[in-house]
Amino acid sequence: MRAPLLLLLLIVGLSGVFSGHSLHFYETTVSVPGHGLPKYSEVGYVDGIEITRYSSDVGQVVPVAPWMKKVEDPEYWESQTHRCKVNEAISRHEVKVLMNRFNQTTGFRYYQFMCGCELRDDGSIRVYDQLGYDMKDFLALDPERGVYYPLTDQAQATTQQWNSPEEQAGKRWKNYLETECIDWLKKYIEYGKEELERRVRPEVKVSDQTINGVTKLHCQVYGFYPRDLDVNWKKNGIVVPSNATKLILPNSDGTYQIRVTVEVPAEDREGHSCHVDHASLDRSLNAEIEVHASINVELAAALSGGLGVPIILLCFVCCYRLNRSDD
Repeated sequence: MRAPLLLLLLIVGLSGVFSGHSLHFYETTVSVPGHGLPKYSEVGYVDGIEITRYSSDVGQVVPVAPWMKKVEDPEYWESQTHRCKVNEAISRHEVKVLMNRFNQTTGFRYYQFMCGCELRDDGSIRVYDQLGYDMKDFLALDPERGVYYPLTDQAQATTQQWNSPEEQAGKRWKNYLETECIDWLKKYIEYGKEELERRVRPEVKVSDQTINGVTKLHCQVYGFYPRDLDVNWKKNGIVVPSNATKLILPNSDGTYQIRVTVEVPAEDREGHSCHVDHASLDRSLNAEIEVHASINVELAAALSGGLGVPIILLCFVCCYRLNRSDD
């Protein structure tokens, strides 16, 4: 097994969502150079912020986050570089083993290892340890039992070896992630305290758009920090399911943004609201869609046609505007 990673995931108060801080480390190994990737790299993240980086091209661990440059102890960086070099050798060997297991003799192969730990604000701990091969899940650690379980048939042999009485790799990693990892977590959080513990309240804007009898409800949440946030559309208090991916994107000022969209029948717009939970909030933010907040897209298209719009329709729009101005 590889040398222990200095991981951490600490958690700080969130209302109804992940609460605390987090750290993940990702190791990436490729069988041959290509696609702009070094043969081996390792990147560390705290709360989604890149803090350190190592690659076989550079040959040493370097700080990335400005507050990690406060660590001036040369022994720290030397020990981290040594650990990465050990892990690099182990990972390159594991790639060869897996290529043989998959009956692969040549080609570009992609191997990734991820692990991390969390310390939630209620004192509970959560740990991660997963392996992927050729962009697919391979095996993962069961953090409760301290054993690995396979995610593909080819992982059976590796799983049996790591879980054997001789190795007990899962128990050793579980113990490391739940103890030493937390100790390092506290040190990293202290280094980046000013950045990691700041809170920026999100702004929320809702809008809707109706096309061919289907209404899309948009909830734009922006300008928030930290990154972790929970946002859902609800109708009369019940979550409206959405197939859209909830993708959180970074802003240039270090905050984040997200847009969540759901589709509903045009006649079913009323009663919908967007609910947002975030660490900066004492309670959920709720933004409701107004029944007359927007004009049907088909109507707007007709209006742009000028004289082709029926007089009664124009009259309706004018009356609507007058009524709105009187509110």
